[in-house]
Amino acid sequence: MTSTPAKQLRVVAIGGGTGLSTLLRGLKRHVAAPGGPNHPDRRAQHHQRHVVDHPCLISELSAIVTVTDDGGSSGRLREDLNILPPGDVRNCMVALSEDEHLLSQLFQYRFAHGDLQGHSFGNLFVAALSGITGDFAQAVQMSSQILATRGRIYPSTTANATLIAQMDDGSLVHGETNITASKRNIVELMLEPANAPPLPETLEAIAAADLITLGPGSLYTSLITNVLVHGVSEAIATSSATRVFVGNLMTQANESLGLTASQHIEKIFNHTGERIFDYALINTAPIDPPTVERYAREGQSPIEPDLDRIRALGVEPITGNFVHAGSVLRHEFDHVAETLLHLALEGRPTLALASIPQ
Repeated sequence: MTSTPAKQLRVVAIGGGTGLSTLLRGLKRHVAAPGGPNHPDRRAQHHQRHVVDHPCLISELSAIVTVTDDGGSSGRLREDLNILPPGDVRNCMVALSEDEHLLSQLFQYRFAHGDLQGHSFGNLFVAALSGITGDFAQAVQMSSQILATRGRIYPSTTANATLIAQMDDGSLVHGETNITASKRNIVELMLEPANAPPLPETLEAIAAADLITLGPGSLYTSLITNVLVHGVSEAIATSSATRVFVGNLMTQANESLGLTASQHIEKIFNHTGERIFDYALINTAPIDPPTVERYAREGQSPIEPDLDRIRALGVEPITGNFVHAGSVLRHEFDHVAETLLHLALEGRPTLALASIPQ
């Protein structure tokens, strides 16, 4: 039997979109399950789904999620009900849920007809709770309790913030949907209002963290948007935690085409004004040619791992094969999570490094 570490880690994962939810699927396996491993319902779920959890190395897992989406179901609810967009938050709730194959399927169900066409049940559920509580952040916490999530989820800000991008021709583009649709390169990203406040719990989680991650995700609309929230980049910069940038696998149209791994980090530092990473998790494994060809049709390509340039930025690259190849290219979340935890445990001799599966 694997022994429990003498001390566990407090982990804060920052981002948005599918990148953050993918990472959370790996990290949650290291968090104690609600009800404990011997709870009857818990044992039944393990039997039915053949779930294999790893040693409980994480005492607290907090996700800080971008809330600037203004398209699709989230955008419609944001405009119609004057609430923060729930889409990225919903994806994180599902990723952290105790059983992704039951209640989570309900939360991800998307209506195909009628006035509700395009809306997901989860978005509507969070919107309904926001109406009942009058508080979006409280609605998120209540939803997380219902889904029995293995972590806390915080919107990056409670302000109804809008993204503004200055493009390489000097023009300003307002709104996430318009920014991602633009064919120009982004020079600078801004939030309106510029002093959009974070939740106090967000800054508290960052201050108490042993490990802070940013990424993977869309460079501007999932990552940089979070560090533009007032006080967030300063909190990360002054944190004593192990701070890690989790690099993307591929460039992304209208956000990072042609950018190397180091240039992704440089763009973030340009917006924070200071170094907020100690390490960068960089994939150096080749991606199979058919997948590369498929993504090339969208103008995307594998990100160049220019490791020396990353080191020149004062960031130590951690390299490896972090690819899970499937119909959609994703990070191998278990391997990423284990690598991150190894990194955070270095220099902490009281923790049982050997308890992490190889």
